Amino acid sequence: MKYYILAGEASGDMHAANLMKQLKLRDNQAYFRVWGGDKMQTETNEMVKHFKDNSFMGIFQVVTNIRTIKRNFTLCEEDIQQFQPDVLILIDNSGFNLRIAKYVMQSDLKTRIYYYILPQAWAWKQKRVHTIQQWCHRIFAILPFEKAFYKSYGYDVDYVGHPILDSIAQRKPTLMDFTALQAQFNLSDQPIIALLPGSRKQEIKTKLPAMLQVVSHFPQYQFVIAGSETINPEFYAQYNPDNVKIIFNCTYDILNSATAALVTSGTATLETALFRVPQVVCYKPGFFSYHLLKGIVKIKFICMVNLILDRMAVQELIEGDLNEKRLVKELNLILEGEKRSQMLNDYDELATQLGGEGASERTAQLMWEDIAESKLIQ
Repeated sequence: MKYYILAGEASGDMHAANLMKQLKLRDNQAYFRVWGGDKMQTETNEMVKHFKDNSFMGIFQVVTNIRTIKRNFTLCEEDIQQFQPDVLILIDNSGFNLRIAKYVMQSDLKTRIYYYILPQAWAWKQKRVHTIQQWCHRIFAILPFEKAFYKSYGYDVDYVGHPILDSIAQRKPTLMDFTALQAQFNLSDQPIIALLPGSRKQEIKTKLPAMLQVVSHFPQYQFVIAGSETINPEFYAQYNPDNVKIIFNCTYDILNSATAALVTSGTATLETALFRVPQVVCYKPGFFSYHLLKGIVKIKFICMVNLILDRMAVQELIEGDLNEKRLVKELNLILEGEKRSQMLNDYDELATQLGGEGASERTAQLMWEDIAESKLIQ
């Protein structure tokens, strides 16, 4: 079988790579052509584009890069037409992926289209559920509330559990403890506060300077930035005047030893929670984007931990609230005391709601069964 997979950022790259491994176990003739990142590149036969060249966040970035985005649409459509995949797998990244799904569905291709890690239609543009259902043959939900959300519109989806549990489980046997981390990266004996500013340049640009403002307030701790392997070290340097230690491609190792964390809203908030690290969530889309989104987003929280638990378990600092005074206050509250204890209890409940490991395996099996039923396998 020929598989074409589209993923647009780091977490999607990780989950897509794990799914590819599981598909290979079921299809010994699997051939992959992908748009993604380093982890997918390890598993694929052919890489079309790396997402680090096409990572645009926020309304302003999308508008200013509209020509590049249009060229990518055309390139992808032409490449799919030439490759003639049996299966198209879409990972998040709805702005790009739904257009490609529509193109493939309306073409003369016999490609089976699957959406795995769904767009956040429950947050905004809820009518996208109809679009997703229309342009995909089968969709796979990873959040416990998504199945009920789609059901409210009359659609059945497969709930497979969250693949982040698989990713963490795979890494745990090889994780460095504090002593190993300290020795390899020349850290001090002080406890660690982790800074996770995101994996995109725009995220780092808006979050890291705010996070670094708290460093001088906590001399008894050492701060460590979890650097993304897709970002050049020089990019971090311009926002890191005090030369706080940056460790690349070791986020799980850092979280494994961290006492607390400041985290950019996104998948990293779930990862931090599953490592049982108390956190403050940071979100700063920019004044214009924030006020525009405020009028159209239909959710009470931005942090995935809070969305799943349906309460403010983790403090969110959004736009103007993401300032030095609030960061210092909230960080102090989770370093010790009642709020820290309550957050750790909430994390236990979160892990229960997410279910066990095996999301990648379950998704691959359901896809493989659907492929067989669709008679794509000769």
